[in-house]
Amino acid sequence: MTTPSGETPPPPITEGERRGLLDAVSVIPDPRNPHGVRYPLAALLTVAVCAVLAGATSFAAIADWLYDLDEADQRRLGFTRGVPAGTTVWRLLIRLDATVISKVLAGWLHTRTPPVAARPRRYRTVIAVDGKTLRGARLPDGRQTHLLSALDTRTGIVLAQVTVEAKSNEIPAFTPLLDAVQAVLGSLTDVLFVADAMHTQTGHAEQITGRGAHLLLQAKGNQPTLFAQLKAVPWAQIPVGDRTRDRGHGRKETRTVKAVTLHTPGGIAFSHAQQAVRITRTRTSGGKTSRETAYLVTSLPAADAQPADLQKWARAEWLIENQIHHVRDVTFREDLHQARTGTGPAIMATLRNTAIGWHRIHGEANIARANRRADRRSHDLITAVTSSYPRTQ
Repeated sequence: MTTPSGETPPPPITEGERRGLLDAVSVIPDPRNPHGVRYPLAALLTVAVCAVLAGATSFAAIADWLYDLDEADQRRLGFTRGVPAGTTVWRLLIRLDATVISKVLAGWLHTRTPPVAARPRRYRTVIAVDGKTLRGARLPDGRQTHLLSALDTRTGIVLAQVTVEAKSNEIPAFTPLLDAVQAVLGSLTDVLFVADAMHTQTGHAEQITGRGAHLLLQAKGNQPTLFAQLKAVPWAQIPVGDRTRDRGHGRKETRTVKAVTLHTPGGIAFSHAQQAVRITRTRTSGGKTSRETAYLVTSLPAADAQPADLQKWARAEWLIENQIHHVRDVTFREDLHQARTGTGPAIMATLRNTAIGWHRIHGEANIARANRRADRRSHDLITAVTSSYPRTQ
């Protein structure tokens, strides 16, 4: 795989140490002619990350954050010959390969994540896949930029993000997304992918299982044969495997899970299906009760995926919407941002993902508050992101 400029993408960041950001982004190809380059690309990228970590919501705000630093901090970031104009920052960032930037920054965050101290018996990495349209980023022909992302639901890090090609949809983008996730993690063995019904595709199942990973996918009208077969399972004869009850915001919700092993794996109209799953959600709000039923398939056998696990993993699909997309819209005002030139929309989305991931791995639940704190303590922020030290095992 090569970048649009024909260059080979940079290698993934290793697990050997927690690298400083200036060092990590130094592997990203610089699209400029080396003659006359005044401001290092690594410095500009590090400033962009730091500024968004401090709440910057646009290219102009990134430049403003740099201008407001004292000279000592500017020099620590690599600006020894003054600072660039805002237009210089913008012109360079929109020329970069957005997929490579996403891969490098996700890899850097991954190496900075504290290891899990004690893993539950059936612990596994769960990756939620979902797409988002950048509503303010309209291209000259009226199209909107659409991005497909993969979230590590434990850490809150977006491991990969790819741009969906014009006049296409998320399905062809799934392969490069898997490639990018694998580049960051190194291996997909035993990783579980959860996604909405659009990605309930035989080709996706073959790719996921072919890499040693597993899937939990919902069936809807886009797979009518599979949906009909799952609906026809004699669910009334299958006992409830797990039931949870939630109460809050004036409503009550009960979620019931039934799961059954398929006697002939792959015998239904979907590759590598080991279990059929039905999740029934009953909600009562304002005196009215509604019921919703979802049918899913998983490539995990019952020994590795009990109903309680399936319940938790199925709900993990919503985390990418709640913890990433919603935060980008509300906290970073993404849908109001009208960046539309070059790779600008995807680059800004990646910077927002990086900021959210950084704050999450440092235990922050309120991203807006974390942004404000980072902005007040810019010196400490620069020290934290540029530090490099051995990774704790």
